[in-house]
Amino acid sequence: MKRRSPRLRIAASPCHSFKWGMKLAKDIRIGVFVCDCGSNIAGYLDCPSIAEYAETLPNVVFVKENLYTCSEAGINEIKDAIKDENLNRVVVASCSPRTHEPLFRESCAEAGLNPYLFEMVNIRDQCSWVHMQEREEGNEKAKDLIRMGVAKATLLQPQEPIQSEMDPKSLVIGGGISGMTSALALANRGYQVYLIEKTKDLGGLLRNLSKLAPSNIDAKELIAKQVEAVKNHKNIQLFTSSTIKEIQGYIGHYDVTVSTNGTEEKFGVGVIIIATGARVFKPEGFFNYDGKRVITQFELEALFKSKKFKSKNVVMIQCVGARDEERKYCSRICCLTAIKNGIAIKEQNPEAKVHILYRDIQAYGTENEALYQRSKQLGVRYIKYDQEKPPEVLDNTVKVYHHLLGRELELEQDLVVLSTPLIAGEDNEELSKLLRVTLDENKFFLESHVKLKPLDFATDGVYLCGNAHYPATIREAISQALGAASRASIPLAKGTMTVEPIVSVLADEEACRGCGLCVALCPYGALEIAQTEKGRKVRVIPVACKGCGICAATCYVHALSINSYTDQQVEEQIRAFLSG
Repeated sequence: MKRRSPRLRIAASPCHSFKWGMKLAKDIRIGVFVCDCGSNIAGYLDCPSIAEYAETLPNVVFVKENLYTCSEAGINEIKDAIKDENLNRVVVASCSPRTHEPLFRESCAEAGLNPYLFEMVNIRDQCSWVHMQEREEGNEKAKDLIRMGVAKATLLQPQEPIQSEMDPKSLVIGGGISGMTSALALANRGYQVYLIEKTKDLGGLLRNLSKLAPSNIDAKELIAKQVEAVKNHKNIQLFTSSTIKEIQGYIGHYDVTVSTNGTEEKFGVGVIIIATGARVFKPEGFFNYDGKRVITQFELEALFKSKKFKSKNVVMIQCVGARDEERKYCSRICCLTAIKNGIAIKEQNPEAKVHILYRDIQAYGTENEALYQRSKQLGVRYIKYDQEKPPEVLDNTVKVYHHLLGRELELEQDLVVLSTPLIAGEDNEELSKLLRVTLDENKFFLESHVKLKPLDFATDGVYLCGNAHYPATIREAISQALGAASRASIPLAKGTMTVEPIVSVLADEEACRGCGLCVALCPYGALEIAQTEKGRKVRVIPVACKGCGICAATCYVHALSINSYTDQQVEEQIRAFLSG
């Protein structure tokens, strides 16, 4: 398709002969902005013809095709058009609302237009990207979507953000390195922190480690320093040997019940950080594991700490219980652990023989790569094995088919060390239900968005870090902990929580029968049944609502509605689509 430069179009009149069952509103003035998105959209759709089509739609008085609508120039064009053309509705046809809708809404607000009189149409993800081979059909679909967007925009009403007071206290669940780091970061900013640890000691998995790579610092010293800081901080209230019995509420107003040795204590917090860590997989049934001659890397660390390690022929086997049908994920830190421990063995006894049997080596980052190279220089030998021909552990040897040499080798051993993955905490499912947050297929906690919100949940006011999220190195866990504390401190610092007004509303109180079906189905706990003068009625907690629409869709008497997604607006979009 021949490229054309972006062009400006101003429709001749707000009134058109094109109708879809809705009378033209003389006071509605809609501006439509069609984005080329470089070649992402314009490379597969005929954007000039789409812009020309938008001119014919009812109430559209201004149309502009942009190379990049989200650029500074594109944003300024939206602002100028709102002022110069007296626009009171804006429709942008470009990419995903999930990434760019806040930017465009903010731009409308800066130009004096209520930001909720903005509608976004996704013609990139839903047209150009999925219909690259059906360009004509994709083009027509883009016109359909813009027609539907304009129809909905005509019925949009101004909305005001919802604000709620914030309880300036926080809860951190988990007393490992990430939990302690988050708690200290918040406490140092002056916020009251409740730190909950289910065991009697702080430190998590680090309590059982010897040295930490790549810095080679002593794990015991790092933990001791953090534990002392936590216990002596005036803003941290520590609960050990404690479990969470109940969590109710929403961002700014969470009510928490904690049980310590049978004694319950209740308190309120504004935000919550999950730092529950993970467990080490116990390789029962793998490679003759017995905890004596065949042990895990975690158990090898204990030998180093107690100075009881004396083996001279060590064979390490990677990916034990990981990257298989039951656990398909890579635990990421196993290779680094094996490399670190291989170096420790060679430094203790240069004559010792260390073989690492691997499928793939994960040593990302310049420091970790340098550690890998150093292990080779010290004499650690690496042998790649095939998953279809796994090593065989015998009494005093390990048989392995050398993938590169194409023949079987027999290695002497007086100790076999299995590198096993970290697996999700045993309390994750219960905690996910208490907080209404999601888990992935491996039972680790799942973030809201891997790029946009890697430390947030879809549920506002709840954040995560460390191994609760996914297996992480110490540095990664600490970085995530500081990030989670930073995210949590934003609403705490503001003192109030502002949320979008696109939430559920009780549009018809008379129709509501107080059946409780919507309350049972709400995934965010944003609805409750209250006794009113008119009987049992549903009550919406706006600050907790995410506007998912489940309640409105299931209400058989149509008492509930969603701001900016009303029945009338959706029906008008359907009529607009059918008119095509």
